[in-house]
Amino acid sequence: MVSDTSVVDEKQLNSLALAYMGDAVFEKYVRLHLLRSGKVKPHKLHKEATNYVSAKAQAKIIHALMDKGDLSEEELAVVRRGRNAKSGTVPKNTDVQTYRYSTAFEALLGYLFLAGREERLQELVDAAFGIVEEGGSTS
Repeated sequence: MVSDTSVVDEKQLNSLALAYMGDAVFEKYVRLHLLRSGKVKPHKLHKEATNYVSAKAQAKIIHALMDKGDLSEEELAVVRRGRNAKSGTVPKNTDVQTYRYSTAFEALLGYLFLAGREERLQELVDAAFGIVEEGGSTS
């Protein structure tokens, strides 16, 4: 992955910028996870990926992480900032609350990535995969 993020101060970025980065980071992890699982047909890959990257799935993930107490105070602060960010638009396939929690999850991942906290990022991504896979399809 990109190795030098030192020119970006994750603490100073707005939450939507963090979510923008987090969306790309999570997409990469999901794609790699699916390829490692042996799925190779493009249509099947896309369909499976939506089980992880949909707003509904990401909102479910962040709620589960918070409910389990898996997040530090610093991470919870990033989640709150992401949840409260006003994007001005909401996708047509989800409600505002779900979208905001999805943004919060992406902001957290973007924050961890830009902070260079790859080990913690991997822990949360692994937990996210477990949450989605134990709950079945969320799209």
